[in-house]
Amino acid sequence: MRPERPPTIASTAAARWNSLLPTISPWLHEEVARRMEERLQWMTMRPESWLHWEPLRGGMQAHALLTARYPKAQCYVVHALAQHGEMARKSLIPSWWKPERWVGPNLQFAEPAQPVQMLWANMALHMTDDPQALLAHWHRLLEPNGFLMFSCLGPDTISELRAVYAQKGWPPASHAYTDMHDWGDMMLHTGFAEPVMDMERITLTFATPQRLLQELRELGRNLHPERFGALRGRAWHTQLLQALAALARPGDDGQLQVTFEIVYGHAFKAPPRLNVGPELRVSLDEMRANLRRIKKNHSPD
Repeated sequence: MRPERPPTIASTAAARWNSLLPTISPWLHEEVARRMEERLQWMTMRPESWLHWEPLRGGMQAHALLTARYPKAQCYVVHALAQHGEMARKSLIPSWWKPERWVGPNLQFAEPAQPVQMLWANMALHMTDDPQALLAHWHRLLEPNGFLMFSCLGPDTISELRAVYAQKGWPPASHAYTDMHDWGDMMLHTGFAEPVMDMERITLTFATPQRLLQELRELGRNLHPERFGALRGRAWHTQLLQALAALARPGDDGQLQVTFEIVYGHAFKAPPRLNVGPELRVSLDEMRANLRRIKKNHSPD
């Protein structure tokens, strides 16, 4: 995959979404973080320092799982916006009367002065307009042989909703999500080594179309440049609810099913390569002549 910005993500829409102050981590994000945390049991390195990238959306409950796994490790919590960082601080730092506030290293709410050994980023990459730049930033925050753990949405996400929009002749229901193989290529291009990619599909059910739309609004926004360019009326909203109600399958008690493809990835930061000078070629005759000169210069008078 070429290192360029995704063509189906509008930068202005992505910036607007990332500026919104989350009130709670979505259930799906917390579940994905829990599953990703279980994968840490296979990592041989126990980091002495790690960075949690934007936990307000990525998973505030997951932060407790990670600190329990690495209780002695120094943790840095990083948000791009100060307002988000302040909310995370209020949520993650225990009250002064709780014993856990005084046990273990203090949480730091800024990028570390020195690189860390693990960077944890849950469900963030698919909502940025320049994922290559974000991967490069994460790469700089890691020390050599440190590792990145991340997850994001894959191409099959909300395929049912995409089909509804296509049947109605409406603009795309969402921007396109990147395939896991392309994520692996981008990590290699950024300088990561040994990327390991995996995916799974999670099917969520909803009792009503309204509940489905509420969940989707918590998970993200449609960042496609060709999305609806203006407000839609009540008649359109009624059509949407009716079309979503048709997603219910017989025998599912009227539940609406929507698929989410989850991509998991981890990779190491390769140590710097040794700088090797230009190749020097010497012929056999030149070597013999040099040896004769050396012998002559060192022979006794």
